[in-house]
Amino acid sequence: MLPDLHKILFALYALITGTFLAWGFYRLYLRNLRGTAATEPRFDNLPGRIGYAITTSLTQERVFRKRPVIGVLHSMVFYGFVYYLLVNVVDLLEGFFPFAIHSDNPFGIAYNLLADLLSAAVILGVIGLMVRRFFTQGKRDFKFNEKTLLHDWVGSGYIRRDSIIVASFIIFHVGSRMIAQSSKMAMEGGDPWQPFATGLGNLLFGGLSHAAQMNWWVLGFWGALGSILAFMIYFPYSKHFHFVGAPLNYALKRPVGSGVLPPMPGLEEAMEAEEPKLGVEKLEDLEWPRLLDAYACIQCNRCQDVCPANATGKALSPAALEINKRMELNAIGAHASPFTLKKAAFEDGAATARPLLEYAISEEAVWGCTTCGACMQVCPVQDEQMLDIVDIRRNLVMVQGEFPPQLQTAFRGMERASNPWGISRDKRMEWAEGLRVPTTDENPEPDVLYWVGCAASYDPGAQKVARSFVQLLDKAGVNYAVLGKKEACTGDSARRAGNEFLYLQLAQENVETLNTVRPKLIVATCPHCMNMIGQEYKQIGGDYQVIHHTEYLQNLVDAGSLPMAQLGDSVTYHDPCYLGRHNGVYDAPRSLITRMAGQVLELERTREQSFCCGAGGAQFWKEEEDGTERVSDNRFKEIQARLDAAKEGKVLAVGCPFCKSMMQSTPAKAQAEDIVVKDVAELMLESVQRAQGEWVEPEVPVAPEGQAEAPNTHLPEAEGEVRNVLGEEEVTAVTTAEVENAQPEPMPAVQTPAAEPVKRQSWAPGAAPVKDDMVPAANERPAWSPVATPQAPASSDRPAWTPGAAPPAPTPHPSRDDVQPAGIRPAWTPGAVPAQPAQEEVSTQAPTPSSSAARPSWQPSAAPAARSADDVIAAARPAWTPGAAPQPAASDDAADTPSAVASASTERPVWNPGAPAAAPAGQAESAPVDTAPSASRPAWNPGAASTAPAQPAADDVAPAASGARPSWNPAATPRPASQDNVSTEAPVVLDDRAAGPSTAAEAPSQAARPTWKPQAAGGSEQVPTPAAPETQSSERPKWTPGAPTASPVQTAQPAQTEADTVLKSLAPAHPAQSDTDDTSTETGATGRPKWKPSQS
Repeated sequence: MLPDLHKILFALYALITGTFLAWGFYRLYLRNLRGTAATEPRFDNLPGRIGYAITTSLTQERVFRKRPVIGVLHSMVFYGFVYYLLVNVVDLLEGFFPFAIHSDNPFGIAYNLLADLLSAAVILGVIGLMVRRFFTQGKRDFKFNEKTLLHDWVGSGYIRRDSIIVASFIIFHVGSRMIAQSSKMAMEGGDPWQPFATGLGNLLFGGLSHAAQMNWWVLGFWGALGSILAFMIYFPYSKHFHFVGAPLNYALKRPVGSGVLPPMPGLEEAMEAEEPKLGVEKLEDLEWPRLLDAYACIQCNRCQDVCPANATGKALSPAALEINKRMELNAIGAHASPFTLKKAAFEDGAATARPLLEYAISEEAVWGCTTCGACMQVCPVQDEQMLDIVDIRRNLVMVQGEFPPQLQTAFRGMERASNPWGISRDKRMEWAEGLRVPTTDENPEPDVLYWVGCAASYDPGAQKVARSFVQLLDKAGVNYAVLGKKEACTGDSARRAGNEFLYLQLAQENVETLNTVRPKLIVATCPHCMNMIGQEYKQIGGDYQVIHHTEYLQNLVDAGSLPMAQLGDSVTYHDPCYLGRHNGVYDAPRSLITRMAGQVLELERTREQSFCCGAGGAQFWKEEEDGTERVSDNRFKEIQARLDAAKEGKVLAVGCPFCKSMMQSTPAKAQAEDIVVKDVAELMLESVQRAQGEWVEPEVPVAPEGQAEAPNTHLPEAEGEVRNVLGEEEVTAVTTAEVENAQPEPMPAVQTPAAEPVKRQSWAPGAAPVKDDMVPAANERPAWSPVATPQAPASSDRPAWTPGAAPPAPTPHPSRDDVQPAGIRPAWTPGAVPAQPAQEEVSTQAPTPSSSAARPSWQPSAAPAARSADDVIAAARPAWTPGAAPQPAASDDAADTPSAVASASTERPVWNPGAPAAAPAGQAESAPVDTAPSASRPAWNPGAASTAPAQPAADDVAPAASGARPSWNPAATPRPASQDNVSTEAPVVLDDRAAGPSTAAEAPSQAARPTWKPQAAGGSEQVPTPAAPETQSSERPKWTPGAPTASPVQTAQPAQTEADTVLKSLAPAHPAQSDTDDTSTETGATGRPKWKPSQS
């Protein structure tokens, strides 16, 4: 027991420190209270919540998920501190009262033994963790890559200092208690149930007098209990607060899974306000539980380790987001003196000065999230990092109008055509052509409602999945139906992209339709649709039973409705994020694959640890942010390495149409054509057909299918700004995510330096492709070497060409109001047959080499996609300037005149740069034409006048990259032109928006090139009638190879060797206008277009 003076001093000390402790906790409560109200229940079922918090905390099961060895060290510290809550109370009582717990009864034995063992365990655990953090390779776990935005406090070494302070306190606190207990054991003669304290007491205090031993006990008492009281003043500002924050997070966790986003009540009213408050812009806009996340964060960076964006070198770090929030909360709550008993301005209701995008997360990182949920799944304290990012997107899209320009096309497609592809809703059943698929109008009371989804309706690869699934339903005798044209997009991409308003429009329509149909069971082949209808539609009154098609097929197999035969393939399986991690479906696909292939070749990152394909979070519709590699490439390399040892057929099985598209069209797939990507339903249909004797082997090897490419697999990666320029090596370095998720590279292809130009090969029908194709130099046009003579397109909608296959039947032209995605172009595959030009490309164009090597996409019955400015970069075509003097023709285009085309129907002449063009038959010899070493083919102006050859002014035509032709702007109606006489009439411009800019500075932007828009009905402008000898049609005329076309006299342009010159010439002085809206598009602070839903 303490001397009386020490009792008084300690009581005063405890009173003072307790006051500051209570004040610190109160201020922390005020800071969390500044968050907005939670949109989901957090206090329902309190007994269950408290039980879950206690169980999860004591078992430490979430801490062991990713780093089991580190989890052991952490558990030693955790269990020691939990037990020390009791030990400190007992020690306090021993200091003020004649009270002691001796080992003369079972309770005393257990208490003293645990106290002794856990004291030693805490010190060992802390020392082990500190050695790992500062002196081993484990310190890499706490690094951030150079692109990640970090708070100023992080850059100044706050985390390192905080870790040292916390570790020092723990060692001092527990060490002081061990000194006190050891001196006590020396005074009492030892205790066999306290081996560490007894041994240390005999070693240090055995020969001292009783008074000296008592002094050491008093010193240890003050050191142990006095240090913890002093530390509690600092406790609310330290990372050690997760000791309190984590159990609170467990108790207040969301009642739904990670696949469900929080609702936005009062959205329509907020949209009508002059200054709408939507989403999250500042710290106080976050819901209060997500402010608590910052205090619960253990700063372990596990979420960063599993983030697919961070693993591929991108700016996103979920850990940095939470840490930056915590640093800002500490900064705005700090006073000059820690003993100031005064509230900070933020705690008193003042707004924060900075938005989150300035210190917590960069805009580039916000758009890099795939919403895979890996961060939330692995977080030891159940933080909700992904939800913060989605809320920030909501503010950017619906308030600031700041979002990647490629999403504009997807938004417009969902708004007007009810699907992000923008294809007419009338074509939603074309996937079922040749099959008997009943709709709910034909079968109003089905047992199963098959939700087809947008992907299976419009994407050729996903259409195969839908066709396979309905054939399996037919074979099993299932009473099913589909909604047909009544089906609309579920709104998944819109909601994940932050466009909650558009999502609600689509979702409410679907809920009304489904409530009318009253389905007994909904089966979906798309996990995104399954998640939306089954989980998120409950927020707006749609409560349905929804399962994945693999689950339903497993039920059919278990019931004996579908016989199955073994397949001789080696099959691995990729877990889709929205099927597995978000909805917990792991076993059904594996059960089916095991029945068909004997076993599943499991990947290293599988089930809960599965790595994202890169399509989620609306990434499918936009460019992928700058990084070291694509997310899809990283995943496919792992798959390729797993299947390399397979001796039989290599098959990658998937359960999601977006995963299939990403894996099929990722650039890494071009080097592994022996790997076949199929949905589980496709494999199962083959198995059932083999079992029933209906399987027919393909007569010829199946060429790469006409898969509609994922837009983000062939567009160039965005060049993100490196915002974190901290020079401190202790903060930025190669992260664990990049190291752990690095995949083996396939055999590199031999490439020739680009500095050596490649001469263009002559084209010969039926010639084999050149094996040693090289990337042409900047001033050369690439050679075109088809495997066989390509078929002329029957219409503008043309499937991918398959060697040896018959040309497809013509398909009807889409309606004029179809909204087509912009910025989607097929990647060029070396040695493959190039795709025929789309209808919007009037003259032939040499294919552009692409590093992605993905196969060209085929969009059935869809108008060709409007080309974004990325296409301009790839093809190096300058914008067409209306009203400018026609450009003289390059010598290599002489053969493209009507007569030349007609006479050369079977063989194309060799292209010779700089050689004089041969005059067409029946045409008078023209004047000599100046040529440049690498001429650019100018734009074709339908119906435009052409005068005598003249050198164009430098200001009139934007310079193009050498060897490329300028863009064709279909703003005018084509008209026939004589070979001898060329009309001098100017092209007819349909409207102001269709007319291109008059200067290079006003050319369409690189990110959002305006698409061609046919004459809109009901417009207020009067469209002038072009003076043409033929009747103008509302549809663009189809280009037919060999047909006579206008042949303007052209001339060569100066060679341009730098692609940057093209970019600068195409850069707009203001954002491009929408191709369909009559009003000009508003822009946000960064110049991105503001998306506005159309007013009905």
